[in-house]
Amino acid sequence: MEDYPKNKKIFTPHQAKLKAESYCAYQERAQQEVRDKLYDWGLHESQVEQIIAELISDNFLNEERFAKAFALGKFRIKHWGKIKIKQHLKLKRVSDPLIRIALNEIDLDDYEEKILKLITDKLGANTGKLSLLEKSKLLRYMQAKGYESALIFAHLK
Repeated sequence: MEDYPKNKKIFTPHQAKLKAESYCAYQERAQQEVRDKLYDWGLHESQVEQIIAELISDNFLNEERFAKAFALGKFRIKHWGKIKIKQHLKLKRVSDPLIRIALNEIDLDDYEEKILKLITDKLGANTGKLSLLEKSKLLRYMQAKGYESALIFAHLK
């Protein structure tokens, strides 16, 4: 069986570099995303690493900038907690020190407000005494969003 489908276009290193520049200019990318894309375009390891190095030196690719933008974007737009953001950054193969830097970009006051807002939005008009079932549902919802259990419990009291 063939490795590449017949309709898949193979790029020269120069074409791939130009295409990767526009790919990175469109939005922040992790190095691994760009590396995977270059392999998909039919380049070999030495060519891929050379293009990655050139993209970094030309400031098209910056892992720290990506991690910060990713963390703040997912927090503000998708209302993710730090646990879920960390997991997704690890999936994109971002290093642990950069993940810590990115998570420190999230303001703690905003983080607390977001937890409170999500809880009140989820509860709606039911602000009275919560049953055990309602508390467990709310806890699972907030954990699925990536928030820490200790913070959730603190706000439930």
